[in-house]
Amino acid sequence: MTIDMARKIGNIKRTEMGKGVKLKDIEAGLFVPQDYFARIGSAAIFPCNAPFEVDLGCGDGAFLLAMAKQFPERNFLGVERLLGRVRKVARDITRAGLTNAKVLRLESKYTVEWLLEKSSIDRLHLLCPDPWPKGRHHSRRLVQQEFLQALWDALKPGGEFLFKTDHEEYFQWVCREVSEFEKFTQLPWSDGDFFYPKTDFQLLWESQGKILQSLRCLKDV
Repeated sequence: MTIDMARKIGNIKRTEMGKGVKLKDIEAGLFVPQDYFARIGSAAIFPCNAPFEVDLGCGDGAFLLAMAKQFPERNFLGVERLLGRVRKVARDITRAGLTNAKVLRLESKYTVEWLLEKSSIDRLHLLCPDPWPKGRHHSRRLVQQEFLQALWDALKPGGEFLFKTDHEEYFQWVCREVSEFEKFTQLPWSDGDFFYPKTDFQLLWESQGKILQSLRCLKDV
């Protein structure tokens, strides 16, 4: 690493911390790429080679940490844009002593389309993303043809895309986009099929009587 690069990474880490946050409290759980313009695989993030899962928009990290604790033989990267959430997740990972979980502060779309290596992800989780319900905002929705192509490229053969939302219209939107994309095979998915912890948003919405809908897609070998 060059001196300029080291300075750049150091500045990023200080920015990630914010005021009053000590680096030692979050460093083990935080991943900061050396180069945001070069593709990276899980080997650049984790010390051990293992199946690689990505939690896009990981929120408070409850799902990410539960999965990492349940499956120590797998690696989990959380991606989150909001600084406060990133600090919390990084701190929780560090306190738990997890070596198979990290959090990255970056936009979800950029992470999938430009940062992660192609054919590197075993499972990608997109849970309760912003549905952008107003018609004039639909262009901001993450799941569209361009994203699905990038996701397809990033998944390994046999990799899966798992999606949940409580927003009926957005669920139908995603189903149509996936159908139009034509490359994924949709798999059945019911509660209890396998270990899958609930996110903070899911718990909140279920307490309000809302029902989440699920979509599970396979990239065929």
